[in-house]
Amino acid sequence: MKTALILGITGQDGSYLAELLLDKGYAVHGLIRRSSSFNTARIDHLLSDPQSPESRLHLHYGDILDPASIRRVIDLAAPDEVYNLAAQSHVRVSFDEPVYTVETVALGALNVLEAVRSYRDTTGREPRFYQASSSEMFGDSPPPQSESTPFRPRSPYACAKVQAFWQTVNYREAYGLFACNGILFNHESPRRGETFITRKVTRAAARIKLGLQERLYHGNLGTSRDWGYAPEYVDAMWRMLQQSKPDDYVVATGQSRTIAEFVYAVFSWHGLEWPDYCVPDKRYLRPTEVDSLCGDASKAMGMLGWRPLIGFDELVKIMAEADYQLAERELSLTDGKAECIIS
Repeated sequence: MKTALILGITGQDGSYLAELLLDKGYAVHGLIRRSSSFNTARIDHLLSDPQSPESRLHLHYGDILDPASIRRVIDLAAPDEVYNLAAQSHVRVSFDEPVYTVETVALGALNVLEAVRSYRDTTGREPRFYQASSSEMFGDSPPPQSESTPFRPRSPYACAKVQAFWQTVNYREAYGLFACNGILFNHESPRRGETFITRKVTRAAARIKLGLQERLYHGNLGTSRDWGYAPEYVDAMWRMLQQSKPDDYVVATGQSRTIAEFVYAVFSWHGLEWPDYCVPDKRYLRPTEVDSLCGDASKAMGMLGWRPLIGFDELVKIMAEADYQLAERELSLTDGKAECIIS
């Protein structure tokens, strides 16, 4: 049985990756931060009795900014594969919290790389390492963007991701670690955080349809993004660590749509005219913007055998349906139906 350690297991990608690896027969360990409230909603369906010998999912307290806790968890898990998905990943927030963002993204990645290297040198075992890189690193380099496109980051988050990318390359070349960067373009799902634009839109449209909300306040709708389906993208992560040699790969659909097109598609799914409900708000604008991202994933398709199967329209449908069902449950708790449910 292979063993994997996922840092950032409670996030969108971490939860889908845990599902994938458990389905493949792995034992999965995850690093979570200590909190006074539970933050495991995305993986609760995967958790079983931790005392059971049948359990293959194990959670450990730690922090990506605490090198000792990372090394302790690596020693406990003895992983064959380590996936670093942990970070403050909201681009707009990175302008408000630049120091924390850089610490969690860049220093966090360095802490994990050093812990993996130290573990290998001490034990002789050689875990394979995956670093979650981002299309935001390309910034204002014109599309299509591939592995050879220059990085021109336009946010504290993107700058930190560039550093983490090159640290990963350096540990591969300097110390011989099996270390890969997955340069993932935007990938969404019903598990995306509600402050990210795609989920904010699908959540708002459903609530507006059911009378729970009146307006959607938004930033720049003119930028273009290459959107894929998150469960397919974590499969690409896994494929990278199954290769004979480590390398870096762009993962993308090769198709780009504006945020306005996404808004139109979601509101149209509900039979709504989006201009009647959408209000621009300068609070959501970035000081520096990335106008257009569209990935060239030819390398991943050729070397990993990976293909995106869920297109834009299907992605919109999946997310719109999920958030409509969520809004229906919310409505039932606000119009008296909650008593029937409870009883």
